[in-house]
Amino acid sequence: QVQLVESGGGLVQAGGSVRLSCTASGSFFSANGMGWYRQAPGKQRELVASATRGGITNYADSVKGRFTISRDNAKNTVYLQMNSLKPEDTAVYYCNAGLIVPYGSRREPYEYDFWGQGTQVTVSS
Repeated sequence: QVQLVESGGGLVQAGGSVRLSCTASGSFFSANGMGWYRQAPGKQRELVASATRGGITNYADSVKGRFTISRDNAKNTVYLQMNSLKPEDTAVYYCNAGLIVPYGSRREPYEYDFWGQGTQVTVSS
């Protein structure tokens, strides 16, 4: 069974730093795009940052210059280093990955979207 397991998060003061990790495990061939989304109370889930397998990154305007996404393809792990945190960064952060999994009786490769369980990041002012 394929799953994304997140770690990190917690309570931090404004201006502080937090590092999130997300590791994909289970039966799959490889990971394509991996990224982080967040959802604050009463708001829609939004993309924070993403990284392709080749290392091309994309960031939400609100986190550019403060957050850095990176990944270790050998470990099927994606990281989000969050610096200069602000109270408005408070949200549940979700890991997302497009994993190539065996599909059907012939176990042909098929890309499927997976989500982590979410980890809370709370930034106090």
